[in-house]
Amino acid sequence: MSIRQNLQKVSQSLPDGVRLVAVSKFHPVEELQEAYDAGQRVFGESHEQELSRKVELLPKDIEWHFIGHLQTNKVRFIAPYITMIDAVDSLRLLREINKQALRCGRVIDVLLELHIAEEATKYGLSLDECRELLSEGEWRQMAGVRIRGLMMMASHVDDEDQIRREMTTAAQFFDEVKQTFFANDEAFSERSWGMSDDYPIAVKCRSTMVRVGTMIFGPREY
Repeated sequence: MSIRQNLQKVSQSLPDGVRLVAVSKFHPVEELQEAYDAGQRVFGESHEQELSRKVELLPKDIEWHFIGHLQTNKVRFIAPYITMIDAVDSLRLLREINKQALRCGRVIDVLLELHIAEEATKYGLSLDECRELLSEGEWRQMAGVRIRGLMMMASHVDDEDQIRREMTTAAQFFDEVKQTFFANDEAFSERSWGMSDDYPIAVKCRSTMVRVGTMIFGPREY
């Protein structure tokens, strides 16, 4: 099947209110253009140099999401154009995004990344670390960032019950954080979990944003 057909298949399987981030890292510009021509406007990348090159070559109305672990020294390169940074895992990174956003005269949307999965290799804040970051309140003075919601990656396992448990934990924690810190902030609305292998479960666990790559573009070309 073509990229257009794959994209159509994934898009049609998503209910209203769930946005698709096409994970395009390691895929050539031509394939992104094909997805763009089929109507896709949101793409996810995780390497600053690759992303910068694609930004130059592709249409300007694309929403670029930085979806991988972001080093603080890379923020300044993507700050002029990035739409959303999907995986903020420390106050230090949040401070740097704010600094670079203000330097560019922008407000950058971010998601706080939770570490719920039982895999040590995953990045992210524990639930208590996330509570602490928000309770301390420094983020309220950051005019260059807007916290839009939470993001997590479930364990890479075949056990659907475990995946569902982890995503449900994230959804319940979202409700707690919303009520405690963002009750009057309509912008805090994103629950980003679900990838090619588990997005149908994620949708049932109240995800509003799924990151799908392989099902659209096929295996990555490293």
